[in-house]
Amino acid sequence: MPRKLRADVVVIGGGPAGMAAALGAKEGGAKDVFLLERGNELGGILNQCIHPGFGVQLFREELTGPEYAGVFTERLSSSGVEVMTSTLVCEVKKDGRVKAVNRSGVWEFVARSVVMAMGCRERTRDMLRIPGTRPAGVLTAGLVQYLVNVEGLLPGREVVILGSGDIGLIVARRLELEGVHVKAVVEIRDSLSGLVRNYVQCLLDFDIPIFFSHTVTGIQGEGRVEAVEISRVDEDWRPVSATAYWMECDALLLSVGLIPENELSRRMGIPLYPESGGPYIDENGATELPNIYACGNVSSVFDLVDYVSMVSERTGRAAASTAARRPVAFTLERGEGVGMVVPQRIRERGEGDIFFRPARSVRDGSVQFRMGEKIIFENTMPVCRPSEMVRIPSKKVSWPGETGKVRVEIHGEPIRGI
Repeated sequence: MPRKLRADVVVIGGGPAGMAAALGAKEGGAKDVFLLERGNELGGILNQCIHPGFGVQLFREELTGPEYAGVFTERLSSSGVEVMTSTLVCEVKKDGRVKAVNRSGVWEFVARSVVMAMGCRERTRDMLRIPGTRPAGVLTAGLVQYLVNVEGLLPGREVVILGSGDIGLIVARRLELEGVHVKAVVEIRDSLSGLVRNYVQCLLDFDIPIFFSHTVTGIQGEGRVEAVEISRVDEDWRPVSATAYWMECDALLLSVGLIPENELSRRMGIPLYPESGGPYIDENGATELPNIYACGNVSSVFDLVDYVSMVSERTGRAAASTAARRPVAFTLERGEGVGMVVPQRIRERGEGDIFFRPARSVRDGSVQFRMGEKIIFENTMPVCRPSEMVRIPSKKVSWPGETGKVRVEIHGEPIRGI
């Protein structure tokens, strides 16, 4: 029989979101807080990110991923939060029952509130449906980052990277420093998917070419990758067969996006927002189910871990509260030029932050919140890119007295290239 424990808040996932949520719950007044992590240690993806750039927003200094995680693990060690690592959550019920298993056996937590903070995972070759043989040497960029930085292994000697996401750009630099030749980065969009600073520091500084409006249309090799076929794509991202050519390499790395990890959420029946792949949430991370919360990359893939920590600490505090949930005052919808928006529900005017991701790169941009034909917020931005989320404090929006739907829009001149 499982061991039963009662809890005020159970947080699932010990990455940056889960750690911040657990601390927020404790600081918000929750007495019994449990943090469950399937890995052997806390930190999640941060532990393999040995490059600097973390903590600028939150701590006003540049930290590596392990250093950033260390700040939170140290706070947790004296917080009174019960941390259980090497613990796999098998099931979550709508009534707050959480079943988990570890070396000590099976556990059942009866929680007043549950916070989902499982993070995200990478898109794979199967999701892209790249034709060709199935040799060794086709790897996701995050896996390669782990192999190089943690295990001390190299994926190959002549590498092509598909996708210009930040993980792929950072891995390109890391491989070059280890003596690997990164032959090219291939990007299906006509503009950069990652941050400009990563393009400069990781590609430009190492003379790594990037091909926009191109994709990989074939993989060749018996036991190991021998070459990949690269083709130009048209405006609808369809390969132009006449432009195809083969580039020799012994590894193909995929940096083609991240997906919120919501298998547990789906089993619970939590409604998911199609544009982000995460649950519909309000400014406090509350999902459509009572006392079930979601934060960090489970709700939407953020571009900065600092933002993940900020919103997750707020979610933890909300999960600790016993106050009744207010009705939804506004629903946020993506309009022209917007790929996704989070949160999608606003209950209290002026509370929390609103994040949204541009659908395309534009310059001389104008951000607008519209309620019907009425503009309740407007701001200009020199550049908007899909790789960089736009953050708007809710208190800056002129929320009207009436409730209803609010459409978020971005207008501007399209950017091609960098």
